[in-house]
Amino acid sequence: MKIIISPAKKLDTSVKVQNSKMNTSFLGESTKLIQTLKGKSISELKDLMGLSDNLAQLNWQRFQDWDIENRNTYKALELFNGAVYEGVNAKKFNKSDNDFAQNNLRILSGLYGILKPNDLILPYRLEMGTKLKTIKGNNLYRFWQDKLYQNIVEELNNEVLINLASNEYSKVLKLNKIKSEVITPVFKDYKNGKLKVISFFAKRARGEMVNFIIKNRITSPEELKSFKNNGYAFSEESNGQLLFAR
Repeated sequence: MKIIISPAKKLDTSVKVQNSKMNTSFLGESTKLIQTLKGKSISELKDLMGLSDNLAQLNWQRFQDWDIENRNTYKALELFNGAVYEGVNAKKFNKSDNDFAQNNLRILSGLYGILKPNDLILPYRLEMGTKLKTIKGNNLYRFWQDKLYQNIVEELNNEVLINLASNEYSKVLKLNKIKSEVITPVFKDYKNGKLKVISFFAKRARGEMVNFIIKNRITSPEELKSFKNNGYAFSEESNGQLLFAR
């Protein structure tokens, strides 16, 4: 079983610096993207990425400092820090949990492509939906083309794929082309008498599902149905989706 999740905009740079160079699978592609991004002004980055003045300045500086020899790296799973990652709660993982996560959890990234939890990276912000023009097209989906899809297919080797990523990120994998079984858990809340996806709660629940899989060494989709956190419970299965409602 493989699990995919999205990265987070929020980063926790207070975690341990690894003092080792980056070791990601698509470092060559990341370098090409950085070359394009380093040519952008602060105002261009602000417009391109919809950032505040402070965030534009911060990320412009991060792109300028990005270098394959830079050793101020962080483990990917420790660096990302948003609702999903609060739910994952990797700080409470033991060694066996970490090993299981390293083997089974994958983080999709606009800059790094696909990350394993212990991959070493530099702080950045580049959402997959960014309309960054490169020689391959007008956005990052065109830049990555089939590379990430092919990578995940090779890793799956007919295993089940648990899709806990947002649509913005998961669509780069062309899930409809994957021949292995793809299961997408969906989390909805009753609001005004109707079931709705409430973004913050859904993100947190996706992270908690990751934690549930890792802590319980889940290896089959059927076992996912026993997930019960913060009032969510399995409701129904339809077209590859597992609905959890509260």
